[in-house]
Amino acid sequence: MVTAQTGLLTSLNTGAADGGLGERVLIDYKDAIMDYKVTDLPALDFFMEPMRTETGGNIDITFGRPSMKLEQINEGNTPQYQHTMLRSERVTVREWGIAVGVTRRMIEDSRFNEVEMALNESRRAVDRHMTEHVMKVIFGSNAVDTTFDTIAISGQTTETQITTFSSNMYGGFFGSGMAAGDIDATGSRLNSYGNESSARLIRGSYVAASNDTAGNIALSDITTGIDRIACHGYNASHLFISPAHYKSLLDLGDFTTAYYTGYGGSPATGGAGSPTTAGMANSPIAGAASTGVIGQLYGLTVVMNAWVPSGRIGIFDLSTKPAVYVERRALTVEEANPGFGIIGSYMSMRYGLKVIRPEVGCIIINGAN
Repeated sequence: MVTAQTGLLTSLNTGAADGGLGERVLIDYKDAIMDYKVTDLPALDFFMEPMRTETGGNIDITFGRPSMKLEQINEGNTPQYQHTMLRSERVTVREWGIAVGVTRRMIEDSRFNEVEMALNESRRAVDRHMTEHVMKVIFGSNAVDTTFDTIAISGQTTETQITTFSSNMYGGFFGSGMAAGDIDATGSRLNSYGNESSARLIRGSYVAASNDTAGNIALSDITTGIDRIACHGYNASHLFISPAHYKSLLDLGDFTTAYYTGYGGSPATGGAGSPTTAGMANSPIAGAASTGVIGQLYGLTVVMNAWVPSGRIGIFDLSTKPAVYVERRALTVEEANPGFGIIGSYMSMRYGLKVIRPEVGCIIINGAN
C-alpha cells in the first residue's frame, strides 16, 4: 500500500511577507538532494548479477551441482555411466511504478520547472526503492514486509521456510534445521566441499551475535562469518555494517589502536608485533563520509551505510554475487493525461531479484533484530 503525499506544495505560493510555505520549496529541495547523496549505496552493483530477459513472469535459472566421481576399475571393465545433476532457482518478475501529479496551475504559477523537479525526485525515489528492496532481501528482516512481500528471517528460520517459493520468492542464505542427509541431496542447495565435516557444512547462515543489543559488534562475530563462508569453499571479502555498528567498531581498542600506533604496533609503546592488532590494517577513516568504505578488518573491506539494518551485519564473498537481478523492462517514463487539470507522467519498470548463492553470505543478528 502506497501512502500518497497529499497537497501540491508549490500551488500554495501566496506571496506572503515571510515567503510563505510555497516560497521555501526550492531550499527544501536542495536539502533533500544533499541528504540523498549521503545515504547512497550501490546495492545492485555490490550484491547482484544483472540479467536481461524478453519474457515476463517467472524466470528459471539452472546451476550445475557436483555430481560425478572417479571410480577405480578392473582390467577390461567399463566404468559406470554418470550423469550431471542440476539445481534450479525461480525468479519472479513484477512491475513497479510511480505516478507523478503535476497540474497546469502548478506549471503556470511556479517560478521553476515543476515537471523537471517532480521527475527528478521520482527518479531518486526509484533509487531508494531499489536499495531498500535489495538490502531487505540480502539481510533479511525481523518482521514481514508487506510492501516487498519479504518474510521474517532469523536464526531460527528453517531452510524449508527460506526455500519454499510460494511463501518466500526471494530466497535467502542457508537456514537452520539441516541434517547431514541434506548434503548433496536432490533438491538441496547444500553441497559437500573438500574434507569439511557434515557438522560444519549444515550450520545456518543467520547467526546470533555475541550481544543482543542492536549495534553491538564483537570481533568473534566477524570471524564466525568468515568461517561459515570458508567451509563452503569461498573467501569472505566484504563486511557491511550500520552506523551503530560503526561506532561500536571504533570503540573496540583492537580496531582504533591500529590508526594511532600503526599496523602491528603495541598500544602501549607503539612497537611492532602486538598480536591484538595483527588482524588490522591502516586505512583512513575519513573516507567513510564519501564512499562508506572505512578500511579493512581481517582482510575484509568494511563498508558502513545507513541502509544496513542496525541490528544486523553481513559478511560476504562478493567475488561471486549472492543474488541475481532479472530485468524484463528498464525504467520507462510515459506521459499520462488523466484530466482534472493534471498533466503528469509515470515511471514503471519490471524486474525480479533473488538470493541464489547461499554459500557466499553470512548474516550476524543482534537478538530479535
